[in-house]
Amino acid sequence: MYLGLIFSVLASAAGAQQPADTAPPSAIGTQASPQKVAAISSNPAATTFSTGTGWLGRTLGLKEEWGIRLGGLWLADTNVVVAGGVDNGGWTNNSALFVGLGVDAEKLVGWRGAAFGFQFLQFNGGNTNGEAGAVTGYNSLIGAPPFHRTELYEAFYEQTMIKDVLKMRIGRQLPGADFNNVLRPVVFDDVSENIPSVSGLLLTSVFVNTSMIGVLPGYYNPGNGVTVNFTPTKSFYVNLGVYDGNLARGVQTGITPPHFNGYYFSIAEIGTNWVLGEGRHPGQFAVGLWRQTGLLEARGISEEGTGGFYLFGSQRLAHRVNPHVPSSGITMFYQFGANTSQTRPVSQFYGAGITGFGLVGGRDHDSMGMGVSLSRMNQHLFVRPTELLLQAYYQFHVVSAIFLQPTVTFIPEPAASPNVPSTLTTTLRLTVLF
Repeated sequence: MYLGLIFSVLASAAGAQQPADTAPPSAIGTQASPQKVAAISSNPAATTFSTGTGWLGRTLGLKEEWGIRLGGLWLADTNVVVAGGVDNGGWTNNSALFVGLGVDAEKLVGWRGAAFGFQFLQFNGGNTNGEAGAVTGYNSLIGAPPFHRTELYEAFYEQTMIKDVLKMRIGRQLPGADFNNVLRPVVFDDVSENIPSVSGLLLTSVFVNTSMIGVLPGYYNPGNGVTVNFTPTKSFYVNLGVYDGNLARGVQTGITPPHFNGYYFSIAEIGTNWVLGEGRHPGQFAVGLWRQTGLLEARGISEEGTGGFYLFGSQRLAHRVNPHVPSSGITMFYQFGANTSQTRPVSQFYGAGITGFGLVGGRDHDSMGMGVSLSRMNQHLFVRPTELLLQAYYQFHVVSAIFLQPTVTFIPEPAASPNVPSTLTTTLRLTVLF
């Protein structure tokens, strides 16, 4: 099973009263200080390529004006199958530690427009989604085995050809930050108008559209290849990418070297953003196409390549709904995807969710939300026609850059087997950025 992506804390504002570039920032992305951390996704290092808050580097005496940034992220959770599932009463613990180094070569040695990014991952976990019978994943921190792995997660060179307009990234990277990223925040010069990470849901589907499970590289199986970002304006972008596509034949690319043997994954996405009405409510929309080459097989079925498309969007619906929190608001998102494959687990996907920011008292960094994920299963591979996941969470800002998030998920008919009963799970997720 292919998991969702990991992401970082919000980038700070850019562009006077206009949406910031929707394409991901450079390896040395500007980050909010720990005191300014807003509501985050459930899985903070894929919205930008800069891990954590940079506290680790500053503590070690590294100055970001040198062009060197060292940060990290630790995610830990406990999951319990409260009712139903494959293992009623079963529980699992998961831990993912990320340490990232970003080098702005222009600041460091005068290499104009150049940057380098490196990130390491140590993951230790259990078969969380398997115990619930969830094929599409209610907890995005868990992917395919092995569940204990040490990885060189990212190692890339990025070159800006035209500042703020055209750049290219080569090497080991996370395509999910550039493509199919419904959680990408919309950022303004006036921080009170920002949309933080669009949701804190744990669902795999908010990180990777389930119709792309097993083909789109990302957490914890990165892609080795090339990404091109073209942003002619602050409200429009085109992203293109070509990567090692061996993930589609079951290779765990996170713990193996690159393979260039006829299996390639290519993808293109165009997107735009806007503000609506007197309240200047930001929104965004994107559509993408993808193609996987090579001989694909599953349970005796084979096909020569496959492809599909997807779309997603988000819109702030209300702002300043809590008089105690000027930046409070309500945001919604939606997703769709489909493919032509006979070997992928999901043929069509529909997703949506709603998120509230700063709605309780004076807790301006808290968020809460609900989401739905509906996947039409490949009937060549599964008996049940669909898998529906319903999830709700509350994300508490504890202190500094530490968050605690209880989450409840209900799965009426898990797709792993027609004999698995309705499943109710609980998750308690701790997120620490440093």
